[in-house]
Amino acid sequence: MTTITTDPTTDAKVVEGSDGLLLEIDGQIVPNYDATFSPFEEGEVVSGIVVRIDKDEVLVDIGYKSEGVIPNNELSIRKNVDPNEEVTLGEEIDALVLTKEDQDGRLIVSKKRARFEKAWRRIEAAAESGEPVEGHVIEVVKGGLIIDLGVRGFLPASLVDIRRVPDLDQYMGTTIECKVIELNRSRNNVVLSRRAVLEEERKEQRQEILDRLQPGLVVEGQISNIVDFGAFVDLNGIDGLIHISELSWSHVNHPSEILNIGDTVAVKVLDIDRDRQRISLGLKQTQEDPWQRVVDTYNVGDELEGTVTKVVTFGAFVEILDGVEGLVHISELAAHHVENPREIVQPGDDVRVKILEIDSERRRLSLSVKRVEGQELPRREWIDDIDGAGAGSLDDVPDLGLSEDVFAGEAPAAEAPAAEAAPQEPAPETDEQA
Repeated sequence: MTTITTDPTTDAKVVEGSDGLLLEIDGQIVPNYDATFSPFEEGEVVSGIVVRIDKDEVLVDIGYKSEGVIPNNELSIRKNVDPNEEVTLGEEIDALVLTKEDQDGRLIVSKKRARFEKAWRRIEAAAESGEPVEGHVIEVVKGGLIIDLGVRGFLPASLVDIRRVPDLDQYMGTTIECKVIELNRSRNNVVLSRRAVLEEERKEQRQEILDRLQPGLVVEGQISNIVDFGAFVDLNGIDGLIHISELSWSHVNHPSEILNIGDTVAVKVLDIDRDRQRISLGLKQTQEDPWQRVVDTYNVGDELEGTVTKVVTFGAFVEILDGVEGLVHISELAAHHVENPREIVQPGDDVRVKILEIDSERRRLSLSVKRVEGQELPRREWIDDIDGAGAGSLDDVPDLGLSEDVFAGEAPAAEAPAAEAAPQEPAPETDEQA
């Protein structure tokens, strides 16, 4: 439709064949300037060329009788934006028409609102399809990040990565992909998740990793989490569990004693449940087995120094090497009758012991204090607290990494043969891998 502006008192006719660009007025042919203007309405998005950049506004030629004015606050969703950082001279941009004529007769347009409209259409399509959207991190706020999508999107800190991110500042200025998980146009509310994108990528990697891993393989990974029953290792896309009993040849009270989140470790694959995608790992299997040192170095009858680590009702455990503990049965503590092992030894005592038995298959070491020639430990006063925290009961015997035969189901009689090793109660059940 051709728009012609004429004086109502003047006869003006469109020149035939000029497509409305020429008028005949009082016998003269004149250009029809109004016909060159692009027709548009307020609320429409138009294209234009940046023709001037001032400190507080930008002028855009959109093919209208006057240039469009973009105030600074209509340039970007960013705060305190520098116009020269947002546009350049000669650049073609989209702008939404706010008003065709303000009180000063100016055409006011908005770059950010045009981008906003286009962004909303893109975000709504992405939310419906499940495809990720790409945005620029423009702010670090309490609880997360602000992402510039043309619309201000909020990325909660808990959804920035698969693991907790202690320092969100590292993302400032970066471009990241996220999925839209919540959308409310009336409130201009967009909630994003980068973790959803990463988890989807990792899901594809998990099966590849599971197919590649085999029991017995030694691989490298990073400690991703530490819990009471063990430590989880990120194997570049899938987590495996090192149970606390597989951390060290020595007794471990808590995994945090020897590992920290973020540590890189070499681990051995012990077992793979491919259906449940669970991987059991061992750390101690990549280290020298101290029991092999015992087998290679010592013989029955050898005497050596040790330290008492635990006193229980039926005797005392003595560590002779890092990671190797043997049992001194109550009947092997002294030549005289002993009612309570704490009469003779306490945790931390250094003693000399004689090796009575080495059972490498069951990883059991039987020791004697009384058979060391010239050694006689003094008798101590003790309180009868067999069921308390002093001597310790069978229920609180820790997993020492020894064979199942080490722990007695009940305390053996004091008059049991000296060379006979103490029977065992079964080791505590391990926590199921989470």
